[in-house]
Amino acid sequence: MTRRLLIVAHAPSANTRRLREAAARGARHPDIDDIEVVVKAPLDAGPDDIRACDAILLGTPENLGYMSGALKDFFDRSYYTVLEEKQGLPCALYVRAGHDGTGTRRAVESIITGLRWRWVQEPLVLRGDWQDGFADQVEELGLYLAAGLDAGIW
Repeated sequence: MTRRLLIVAHAPSANTRRLREAAARGARHPDIDDIEVVVKAPLDAGPDDIRACDAILLGTPENLGYMSGALKDFFDRSYYTVLEEKQGLPCALYVRAGHDGTGTRRAVESIITGLRWRWVQEPLVLRGDWQDGFADQVEELGLYLAAGLDAGIW
């Protein structure tokens, strides 16, 4: 049975696009067999995408100490529509934070708590100046989420 991993990540810059691509690359690792990976920008994703997925990976840059407006819009359009039917949805998050990312992380955690989704890993906050290792960390996160879904752990 094929299961679906939805990656919803705002990528307004070359580096955030690298992160989104790394998440998808990890999720599509050749050792993972029965996972369909769907990658969408937040403004292109909505409640139907959430309904159709078995796990979700969220990505956002830190914008003024908060998540991107695009990711907030995704939650605004989806929250009440999926609230009752997707409780327990396995999820993970990465934040590309130019500063400390604390406000961004807290804001997303608050929404995830309200949705009653289930964290499969602590949010990954990539702080400070860009480092090439950030993409490796996000690729590993995508692999971890997809492998757990493929193995039936979540």
